[in-house]
Amino acid sequence: MCSVLDGHPCIYRPFHQVCGVFRRRPCAPELQYPFSEQLQFTIESRDGESDAAPGRDEPDGEAAERLGTIRAVFAALRGCWVPPAKEDSRPGTQLSVRLSFKRNGELFGKPRVTYVTPGLPDQMRQAYWDAIEAAVERCTPLAFTNGLGGALAGRPFAIRFVDRRSPS
Repeated sequence: MCSVLDGHPCIYRPFHQVCGVFRRRPCAPELQYPFSEQLQFTIESRDGESDAAPGRDEPDGEAAERLGTIRAVFAALRGCWVPPAKEDSRPGTQLSVRLSFKRNGELFGKPRVTYVTPGLPDQMRQAYWDAIEAAVERCTPLAFTNGLGGALAGRPFAIRFVDRRSPS
């Protein structure tokens, strides 16, 4: 046990970082695995990209392939994104959503919006939310490998959606 009344600094194990109450900077242990508790990435909408929804019912190699890396999960989620129609959107709009998955690739709970560009009209906000819900519906359940499913189960994903398309 470590206390501020002890005459020596605290050492947090397994991180082996020395922390003390008289240090100028806060004590934040460095993690020894390659990713933090939250997985975050950005999905951008750009001009010239297809607005057609990708097919999820096709029995091709990609649909049957199991996702074994975080990069593959990010690519799969990006592939399901279809932005709202240009008349229901605004260039520069940003939304952030937080969600997590179960071991079997199903959505754990419901996605939660954590940020919306200030001043966005309600109808546009709803159009973006509908597009996000449709993308999640298209993508889930994700086909995780057993190992990746166990590693990602319950881990929060923070997805930032940015609309970089030009005005209609």
